[in-house]
Amino acid sequence: MIKILKGENVKELDSRFCKITKTPSLELMENAARFVEEWFYQQHFSKDRQVLIFVGAGNNGGDGLAIARLISQKNYPVQVVKCFAESAKLSPDAAHNLEYLPTQVKEVFLKDFESSDQNVVVIDAFLGVGLQGDLRKDALEAINQMNELSGIKIALDIPSGMYSEGVVEDTCFMADVTISFAFPKLALLLPENAAFTGNLIVADIGIGDQFYGEFEEDLFFLQKHDLAKLHRMFHRFSHKGDFGKILLVGGSLGKMGAMVLASKAALRTGAGLVTCHVEESEHQILQVAVPEAMCNWGLIPNADYYDAVGIGPGWGVDHRKSLLERLLKDNSKPMVIDADGINILAKHPELLGQLPKNSILTPHVGEFHRLVGNAETHLIRMEKAKSFSIEHGLILILKGANTVISFPDGKQVINSSGSQFMATGGSGDVLTGMITAFLGMGYAPENAALCAAYHHGLAGELAGEKKRRGTIASDIIQEIPETYLKLGVDSSI
Repeated sequence: MIKILKGENVKELDSRFCKITKTPSLELMENAARFVEEWFYQQHFSKDRQVLIFVGAGNNGGDGLAIARLISQKNYPVQVVKCFAESAKLSPDAAHNLEYLPTQVKEVFLKDFESSDQNVVVIDAFLGVGLQGDLRKDALEAINQMNELSGIKIALDIPSGMYSEGVVEDTCFMADVTISFAFPKLALLLPENAAFTGNLIVADIGIGDQFYGEFEEDLFFLQKHDLAKLHRMFHRFSHKGDFGKILLVGGSLGKMGAMVLASKAALRTGAGLVTCHVEESEHQILQVAVPEAMCNWGLIPNADYYDAVGIGPGWGVDHRKSLLERLLKDNSKPMVIDADGINILAKHPELLGQLPKNSILTPHVGEFHRLVGNAETHLIRMEKAKSFSIEHGLILILKGANTVISFPDGKQVINSSGSQFMATGGSGDVLTGMITAFLGMGYAPENAALCAAYHHGLAGELAGEKKRRGTIASDIIQEIPETYLKLGVDSSI
């Protein structure tokens, strides 16, 4: 997993990489430009469409100038708009790329820029991660001019006007796509900045994870290539007991669908044996809907018999406290608490101390506020989640776009998978089933949380590609097996 550094450390990271590997800084800039070039070609933009690249005097502008050279060589009509004074001193790498700009690329200073073209491609390479203080008048004018243009808008590294760790409060470039180099800047992951960030792409420019070691940040970004090493492997003599015996506790009158989803998700994730503890009057619903699952009701005589326990989907809160207390007394292993299980803990915080250490709580924002307390911004929410996990020795998965996973040692991991089409009832129940399944398969709680969060998001992406706004939670479940193939897990070779 790659660390998410503060914007002020980006220059130091680049410098360290170049010094240790003896890589010229220009080559690193070229790596960034080539990534954008390849992405640009994959979009199949028409060559009748003008590309306007707004560049600053710093290295962000240097990236834009390198991109201008590369895509103009493929006969795209490119115009560079220089957002600096004629007397400005450019960074050495930006100056180099300006000098080697092909003659077919048109150049114009911002003060002389006019565009009558409609539906252009706008690339923002103006202000980078080093932005500090209030925006100057000329910077505001440049950003406003970019925003007024019609067409696709692409930001390099971070939209101009956005501070690396802050919430946008003033003028900012409104990107449809942001391509962030090496690692995502924290501001790009905040829901308050979504309208300015657009779709986020993280570009690998060749700086390996080992170059982040000296930085003290404890915030990480979970990506596709991180997953394979987190997984347990099973040989051909493995039996259903090896894949785990799990117990899911939940369901109530009118809410049995939550347990159907959770149990199906657990089975599709790979759980060997799934038992659902439900109301006796409701068990037939589950056994018809999920014939592979078993049911019990009443008291749970031996909760510790199960390899993992997940509590809460569709459970309700009335008359549930005593059963939760009994489960906490009888079960010594880390468990999963979701939905109404969390709501009960919010009503009875004294029970938090009875949870097995490294248990996994999965609140959405509303449940989080009930359990941990209100937060005016997502940054405050993240800090509260971190403190809560440290204080109680629990893993907390704050669900949403860019799900944040907080661990008792203070580490936080932001998940990169998922899509807006997962915003549908039952998605959280699917995640509960998946986490419980991984715990049951013998995964360490940290790995169970990370694997479930990423596979859940990836399954949502796959379902969303097919169903778009019509995606429902059952569609996510259907795609879970495909996620193992996409991530190269359980390969036959």
